[in-house]
Amino acid sequence: MRPSWDEYFMDIVDIIKGRSTCLRRQVGAVIVKDRQILTSGYNGAPSGCQHCEEIGCLRQKLNIPSGQRHELCRASHAEQNAIVQAAMHGISIEGGTIYVTDQPCVICSKLIINSGLKRVVFRGDYPDELSMELLREANISVDKYEK
Repeated sequence: MRPSWDEYFMDIVDIIKGRSTCLRRQVGAVIVKDRQILTSGYNGAPSGCQHCEEIGCLRQKLNIPSGQRHELCRASHAEQNAIVQAAMHGISIEGGTIYVTDQPCVICSKLIINSGLKRVVFRGDYPDELSMELLREANISVDKYEK
């Protein structure tokens, strides 16, 4: 039997997260519209900057819990990178779906809302209730994927 589209795209985000250079959590994202992949992203340092796997993780050194103090991280999140790729290449993602290995944080949720994406599919939990509250308030369809 052929896998569902959600299963298919979630398998792809698992491959994409393998490019992550984060030492604490590898995350992958793919933006899809009309069953076509538009962009992808993974968490890692901005272009031209050293990666955490090269210089170490500041958040780990400071013992910062997951979901807190996002500004003390060198990496851009997978969702942010997928949205930025669309902007860099002039690709409209309005009305699309973003598939992500983990629940978006509040910063990524704000970008998802303002980019015009209409659906989020994620697998893993992330300790950020405000992100889910904002997505619901903005009428973004949110589905936790379970195989």
